Amino acid sequence: MRYRAARIVRPTSVAELQAVLAEGGPVRVLGTRHTFNDLADTDGVLIETSGLPVVVDAGSAPGAVRISGSPRYGDLAPLLQAKGLALANLASLPHISVAGATATGTHGSGDGLGSLSTAVRSLAFVGADGQPRFVQRGDADFAGSVVHLGALGVVAALELDVEPTYDVAQTVYDGPRWDAILEDLDAVTSLGTSVSVFTTWQSSDVADQLWVKRRTDVPWPGGALQLDAVAARLAARPAPAPRHPIMGVDAAACTPQLGEPGPWFARLPHFRLEFTPSAGDELQSEYLVPRADAVAAIEAVRRLAPRIAPLLLVTEVRTVRADDLWLSPAYGVDAVALHFTWKLDEPAVRAFLPDLEAALPSTARPHWGKVFTLPGDEVRRRYPRFDDFAALRARVDPDRRFVNPYLERLGL
Repeated sequence: MRYRAARIVRPTSVAELQAVLAEGGPVRVLGTRHTFNDLADTDGVLIETSGLPVVVDAGSAPGAVRISGSPRYGDLAPLLQAKGLALANLASLPHISVAGATATGTHGSGDGLGSLSTAVRSLAFVGADGQPRFVQRGDADFAGSVVHLGALGVVAALELDVEPTYDVAQTVYDGPRWDAILEDLDAVTSLGTSVSVFTTWQSSDVADQLWVKRRTDVPWPGGALQLDAVAARLAARPAPAPRHPIMGVDAAACTPQLGEPGPWFARLPHFRLEFTPSAGDELQSEYLVPRADAVAAIEAVRRLAPRIAPLLLVTEVRTVRADDLWLSPAYGVDAVALHFTWKLDEPAVRAFLPDLEAALPSTARPHWGKVFTLPGDEVRRRYPRFDDFAALRARVDPDRRFVNPYLERLGL
C-alpha cells in the first residue's frame, strides 16, 4: 500500500495524540497495517498508534480487561494467560492490533463464536476536537460505535470480555471432498470450537485441508471417534505431519497441530507471532454470506475454480456467529466467510473480482479491510443500519476530519 499522507506521526501518549488532533486537517489512524485497501489512507496526517503505551488492566471489572489502543493480540494474550484469563476467540493472525481488528469486524472462526468486535464492552475515543468520548455496552450509540472504520475518532482504550484460561487441541485432515462437505456443511463446521476448510482450487472436487480446533474443557459428543467418523465420511485423512494452509509450504510458522493440547492463544491462531504470517507478499479479499446462502456461494466459487487457481495462494472457509453491531459483516445473521489470499498481482485480482462478486449471492458482504470492487451504494445496501451509522458519524465528526476517499465512496 502506498499512502498519500503528507506526514505520519507516532504519538507516545494520549496528550501527544490530543496535540496532533488539535492541529486540524484530515486525519486517519494506522494500527498494524493489515489492511489491503485505502481504508486507512488520507492526504492529511496518519496517526500511528503503535507508539502509545501498552496498558493492560485485568481488574477493571469482573470478567473484563481494559487495554490501551496499541497492543496486538499476540502482545495481549500472554499477559492475559499469566493472569489466568483468556479471550473467547482470536483471528488467524496474532500480529494484528486489537483496536484495528475490532474496528473492521475482523473475526476468527466458530459456529458459536462472534467476531472479535463482539468481545468489546466499552470504547474510549479521542475525537477530532481532542476530547474524550466514552461508549459502553447498553448505550444507544454502542452498537454503531464498535465497528467504526476509523470514522469516529482514535481509540485510546477498550474494555474486552474475558474468561478463565483454557486449552485447545488442533487437528488437521487432508483431502476432504467438497461434495461431502456441502452435503452437510453444519456437521463439518460444528466439529470443533473453530473449523476451517482450506483449498487452492487446483481441484474443484477435493479441498486441500480441514483444520479443527477443539477446546479441551468442552465435552464433545463422541469425542475423537465422532471427529474421525465425519472425517472418514469426507474421505479426509489425518495429516501425518504439521501443515501450512498453503500446501507444500513449510509449517514452521504455524501453531502446533497433531492433536497436541496447548494454551488458547497458541492454538486458535493459525500462525505464531514470531514468524511472518501466511505467505507475506500477498493480497486478501473476503466475503461473508448468511449461512443459508453458504452452499450456493461455495458452489459459485467452485465453478470459477479454473480462473481462481492461477491468481490464488489459498482460500479459507469458516464461520462467524451473528451479532447486532451495525457495520459488522455478521450483522443479524450467522455467517460463512470465504477468504481469498491472492498472489501479489493487484491488476489481475481487481480485474477478476467483479466476476467473483457477481457470482456470489447478493447478500455477500465484503470485509472492510480487504480488496473488493463492489460500488459503495451496493455495499451500503447490504447493511440495514448503514444510514444510522452515517448519521452517527455526522454527529460525532461534523467537520469530516476522519472522512477519506474510501468512506466517501460508501456515501459517508
